[in-house]
Amino acid sequence: MTITICRQEHFNAAHRLHNPAWSDERNQEVFGKCNNPHYHGHNYQLIVRLTGEIDPETGYVYDMKKLSDLIKREILDTFDHRNLNLDVADFQTLNPTAENIAVVSWNRLRPHLAGNLALSVTLYETERNFVEYHG
Repeated sequence: MTITICRQEHFNAAHRLHNPAWSDERNQEVFGKCNNPHYHGHNYQLIVRLTGEIDPETGYVYDMKKLSDLIKREILDTFDHRNLNLDVADFQTLNPTAENIAVVSWNRLRPHLAGNLALSVTLYETERNFVEYHG
């Protein structure tokens, strides 16, 4: 029997959607107000899901305190109250779209989890816009 556990966190970050290979006009056409050269921010909601078997000794799929600590160390401490374009190495050459933030988050967590656990990341950029990545 498998079950999914979830941990929800939030962080605040600024970013600018921009492709340096394009003209200013093309960037404005594709990214609109998200291409603001002075950046803009979001209050992101992050949901991390782990799916696996319940350990008969602990009753856990994964210790939620350990999951909270892992998310804090690998994502929140790096992304929260940062300019993703300027302050986060993962986005020095990667456009910090919601899609890419979700993939980077997944990639930061995956190495620290047992292979038998399925990992999924959902990232809300706004209340109505969100992405999911399952690896």
